[in-house]
Amino acid sequence: MGRIERIWIKRAHRGPMDSVDRADCISGEGLAGNADRGRRRQITLLECESWDRLMTRLNGIEDPSSRRANLLLSGIALARTRGRIMCIGEVRLLVGGEVTPCERMDDVLPGLQEAMRENWAGGVFTQVMSSGTIHVGDEVTWEQAEETS
Repeated sequence: MGRIERIWIKRAHRGPMDSVDRADCISGEGLAGNADRGRRRQITLLECESWDRLMTRLNGIEDPSSRRANLLLSGIALARTRGRIMCIGEVRLLVGGEVTPCERMDDVLPGLQEAMRENWAGGVFTQVMSSGTIHVGDEVTWEQAEETS
């Protein structure tokens, strides 16, 4: 079981990441007020543990908001989760795949872009399957696939 550590909303493309305590997830769109709603990458997720490992490896102290993801999660592994459904209260997020780190990551910290390519350390992108409000501190779990006989 994981939890939401931080939530960020980006008001404009390449704009600042605003830290918030709660956010509304809109089915088929993304986070209310976020600039990148309605695409395949509706909400992006970053693993706290992966970020910490990257900072240790590269001798960095950068804040995870510099990754520009929407949610920072702890206690839940994101690597190789394409097609899985994440549950945060009534909100359900379908993992679409790995976020490919761009060259802007090297502006944050030299070597970060390449380091993020290993084991999905750059996080994942999701689509919102069911709407609801999420909060910092909310529990995060994986929906179990139904067993077939």
